[in-house]
Amino acid sequence: MRTPSVTVILPAKDAGAFIGTTLETLLRQFDDPAALKLVAIDDGSSDDTGAQMRRYAERFAHAEVLVNPRAVGLATARNQGLAHVEGEAFCFVDGDDWMQPQRLQVLARRLGELDCDFVRTDHVRVTGTERVLVRAPFAWREVVASPREAILPADDTTMVDYPYAWAGVFHRRLIDRGLAAFPDGLFTAEDRPWIWRLHLQAETFAVVDAPALLYRRGVSTSLTRVHDRRQLDFARSLGQVIDIVEQDAEAERFLPKAVWTALALSSHHLVRSRQMTPRLRAEMRSGIRELLRRLPATEVAAALDDFAGSRRRVLARSLRGAGRAS
Repeated sequence: MRTPSVTVILPAKDAGAFIGTTLETLLRQFDDPAALKLVAIDDGSSDDTGAQMRRYAERFAHAEVLVNPRAVGLATARNQGLAHVEGEAFCFVDGDDWMQPQRLQVLARRLGELDCDFVRTDHVRVTGTERVLVRAPFAWREVVASPREAILPADDTTMVDYPYAWAGVFHRRLIDRGLAAFPDGLFTAEDRPWIWRLHLQAETFAVVDAPALLYRRGVSTSLTRVHDRRQLDFARSLGQVIDIVEQDAEAERFLPKAVWTALALSSHHLVRSRQMTPRLRAEMRSGIRELLRRLPATEVAAALDDFAGSRRRVLARSLRGAGRAS
C-alpha cells in the first residue's frame, strides 16, 4: 500500500448532523484513495460524532481517530492532528464543511509543481440554500510569491484577513520549522496568530484555483453564532498577533496593519458583546481595554483616522478606558 501524500486533519465537536457529509467527500479526493490519510479528532462530543468518525475510518486506507474525553478546543485539537501527519502535505477541514471531488488531488499537485510552502484557495460560503464565492484577497493567481508581501496595505483586506486554515494545503516542512501549530488553548480566533506567523516566517506561497471547499455558516453550534465564554479568547489572540509582529525584523512596517486589525475586530466584538450576559460583556470589554492599552499610540491614532464614524463611536469608551484618544 502506498504512503499517503496528503494528511487531512479533521477536529470536530458535536458535529453529528454534518460530519457524515464531510467524511463522504474526503473519500472522493484522489483517484487512488490510498493517497489520503485521515486524522479525525473527536473533541469531547456528546453526540455520535465519534461513532461516525470510527465507522468512516474503516473505509480509508490510512486513518486514525483520536478521542478527547473533554473538549480542548479547535487549536489544541488541530495540534494533536499535526503529530500524526504522514506524507509531503497536510490540510485541515472542519466537521460541518465539505469539499468538491478531487480538490485535494489538484492542490497537492499544484503544491508540488509550484514548490512552495503552502497554497491557498477561494472558498464557497454556504448559508442555508445560498452559496457565495469568497475570493482569497490576493491579486495574483498561480504565481509563487513572498507571504510577507501579501500582508499590506494596512487599511485594506489582505491575506492575513483571510485566516481560514481549511482554505489551502501546506507542505510538511512547515511542521518541521515550527510554523504549523496553533496557539494551544485558544477557543476562538486561534487562526489569527497562526496566519500572521505563517505570512511573516514562511518563505513562499501561492493562491491557486481548485475545486471548492464549501464553508457552512449559520450552524447553531458554530462559534460565529454563540455568545459564551469562549469568545473572550479573541483579545488574547490579537495580543499574540501583536507579540509576533513586534518580534519581527520589520515590525515598524507591519505594526500599522496589526493595530488596524486589532481595532477593527475590537469594534466588531464590542457590538457582539451586547448579546452576552452582563458578566461576560463586562469581561469582554475588560479584555478589549487591556488589548487596546498595549497598542502603540501612534499607530492607533493613524488607524482611527481611517475609521468610519460609527466604528469610532463603538470604540470610544474602550479607548478612553485604555488611555488612548478616540
